Amino acid sequence: MAERRRVEKCHDTQPLLSRRAFLGRVIGVSAGAAGLAGGGYWLHGDEPMRTPEVLVRRIKDFRVAPDPLRPLMAVVRGARTTPMVQEAVEKLGGISRFVARGDRVLLKPNVGWDRQPEQAANTGPELVGAVVQMCREAGAASVWVTDVSLNDPRRCFVRSGIETAVHAAGGQVRLAGREDFVETDMGGKVLKVWPVARFFHEVDKVINLPIVKHHSLSACTLSMKNWYGVIGGQRNRLHQAIHDSIVDLATAVRPTLTIMDATRVLKRNGPTGGNLADVARGETIIASLDEVALDSFCLGFLDLLPDAVPFLALAQERGLGKVAWRELSVVHSQVG
Repeated sequence: MAERRRVEKCHDTQPLLSRRAFLGRVIGVSAGAAGLAGGGYWLHGDEPMRTPEVLVRRIKDFRVAPDPLRPLMAVVRGARTTPMVQEAVEKLGGISRFVARGDRVLLKPNVGWDRQPEQAANTGPELVGAVVQMCREAGAASVWVTDVSLNDPRRCFVRSGIETAVHAAGGQVRLAGREDFVETDMGGKVLKVWPVARFFHEVDKVINLPIVKHHSLSACTLSMKNWYGVIGGQRNRLHQAIHDSIVDLATAVRPTLTIMDATRVLKRNGPTGGNLADVARGETIIASLDEVALDSFCLGFLDLLPDAVPFLALAQERGLGKVAWRELSVVHSQVG
């Protein structure tokens, strides 16, 4: 009875609508709903949402004009790195051929590993420091040194001795953080669009400073393989087609000059090394404008033949250089 009284009381306070009033209310509600629907359509439309466009860049060609009167490669032997580097570059025309006053220069040594110089897993600090100094003397506005290291970057640059050498010569170390990569069209067979350290898009000249090392997957890591340190992302994915990816990188990054460190050579257990028993004295610096010929020449330090290194023939097929380095103009000299 109490429940019935509550229901009756509710009915008493909500009088019944007439048919005309009911229809009017229905029409009003329908019109409002149509208006909301129309407003929603007007606000959103039937077009898909647009995502922000990502700017995809390409790495510019950093090469200098060819000079038929100059050799393509200079091989210098000796025990003192700095004068050897100076001699090698002088044989190719001098640093002023490659670096002009006001240029922004980027040096790319191999600084992938948390190792000391004696272990030959990274480019020697003497070579890096010498090239920084030469670029500064040529009037470069800035000289940056970078690599996308595989171990902790700060430790790699400190333990390798490269950070100290760079600062002493007046250069600057640039370590790529998470936000320092730019989507870049590499135009390769394996490498399509890939994140590249932004520094390569912000300079006028690039000098490659690799070291001669054994590599467990590609047989060796020399000048072309050193360009792995340009890119971020999941680089291990490229190991499935490592020879093609090496050539893709060498096609995308065309440096101003390459200077190879063969003062110490990691002959086994590369690329990380660690055991001094795997290191041999090479006491050689090689400067070259042909990275294919340079890599082919350096196979001798590792007791390898070109047939054992597929990326060399692939690079030659793409017009990047010549495997038969003896057919090119090469000069040899000795520094006491």
